[in-house]
Amino acid sequence: MRQCRHGWLALLLLWTIPLAGENARSETIQTSTIRDQKDVAVTVYNSNVALIRDVRKVRLSTGIVHLRYMDIAARVNSRTVHIVSLTAPKDLAVMEQNYEYDLLSPQKLLAKYVGKTVTLIRLRMENNSTREEAVKAELLALNEGPVWKVGNEIITGLGADRYVFPEVPENLYSKPTLVWMLDNRQASDQTLEASYLTSDMTWSADYVLTVAADQKTADLNGWVTVINNSGTEYRNALLQLVAGELHRVREEADVEAVRYKALRAEAAPAPQFAREAISEYHLYTLERRTTIRDRETKQISLLFAPGVTVEKHYIVDGQYHYFRGESRPGEPIKEPVKVYFWFNNTEANSLGVPLPAGTVRVYQGDSKGRVQFIGEDRIQHTPENETLKLYIGNAFDVVAERIQTDYVKLGPRTVELAFEISLRNRKTEPITVEVNEPIGGDWTMVDANYKWEKTAAFAARFKVPVAADTESLLKYRVRVRW
Repeated sequence: MRQCRHGWLALLLLWTIPLAGENARSETIQTSTIRDQKDVAVTVYNSNVALIRDVRKVRLSTGIVHLRYMDIAARVNSRTVHIVSLTAPKDLAVMEQNYEYDLLSPQKLLAKYVGKTVTLIRLRMENNSTREEAVKAELLALNEGPVWKVGNEIITGLGADRYVFPEVPENLYSKPTLVWMLDNRQASDQTLEASYLTSDMTWSADYVLTVAADQKTADLNGWVTVINNSGTEYRNALLQLVAGELHRVREEADVEAVRYKALRAEAAPAPQFAREAISEYHLYTLERRTTIRDRETKQISLLFAPGVTVEKHYIVDGQYHYFRGESRPGEPIKEPVKVYFWFNNTEANSLGVPLPAGTVRVYQGDSKGRVQFIGEDRIQHTPENETLKLYIGNAFDVVAERIQTDYVKLGPRTVELAFEISLRNRKTEPITVEVNEPIGGDWTMVDANYKWEKTAAFAARFKVPVAADTESLLKYRVRVRW
């Protein structure tokens, strides 16, 4: 009976202990390049970041596969990398992922061969001809310079015309590479999607507002400028742009901002972007494929809105330093008369679309019909049904001067101030000038010769008509308590 128990125990052990190599999984190294790419989608944010979705068809071996995923962006954020099998998601598991950026260079290649043998090629002159001499040498060290061992001699300062290496070390790459350690249980062609965020890719909006001769209507052209410095190109890509203030955790210094050049359209371009709201942002999808090359600036038409109604405004903004007497005593203070074009972003005004932040450059035709640049301003992200106010410069033929005409102390904490603002219009058509005055403290308008309104706790606004080639004089008196 005891012998029988021992026999069964031995048989049980044979069943439970695996044979040598039974569970050993084969390991292979495979490489995927852009030639495997079947699709790529690029979503660019206007905050120097882009989301890349790179779809490739790769035939993977079963077992442990070390997949080298090449032709990716050089500025990839390795902490955002993700890969999934679209065809066999349950058969492919990710065990490790690495971002290899130790790139091949002559100095790094030499450093990888410390302790190994390298062939040094030296040129020798013999009988007025040059011949090559090959010297086998072991590289002992590479600190302040190479230290070689040739035969039994240790040599420093040994020059060579070139080095010959037997192979490229396994951990040195010619370009940035993602390396995944995958556990694959299906030997077949698989469609893999790798996604990651990369920096050094951004976009901006630029606009051209061409004002008609009567300065009452204008045509608005919009362009997007995509700048790709990410280190790779995206062929036949689905391009999407996200406009909005995206919050990100900053882990490294921002790169220097890039200035963009705007284009002026000669004809109305066809709409190319489909727009939709996503969360708190707006998504613009290019309705065709495009190739975005590395180190390329690409400009694509965003919108065209003809016949937009615009209003021209002349504005004088007062400043608080007037109350500190910084001008020469008795001399009036000259004011800049700012020129604005206002227009409503409404469907009734040929617009009514979300406008991404960007620079609006304003043009107007001269007497010969030639378009001239007359100013520019930057707009913020502007939703529909909002008013845009473009400051394009200061008026040449409209002069504004102010002078304080009275200061009366009525009590320990009460004074009365009086001002006169001269507005001279040297143009051949009448205008209206908006004057915005800062008034501190608890104030009351005592007297004014033009209609006014309180626009804020510390401000009053006057609208003063000025006929052609004449002068209007704004006078007001205010009582201030503090």
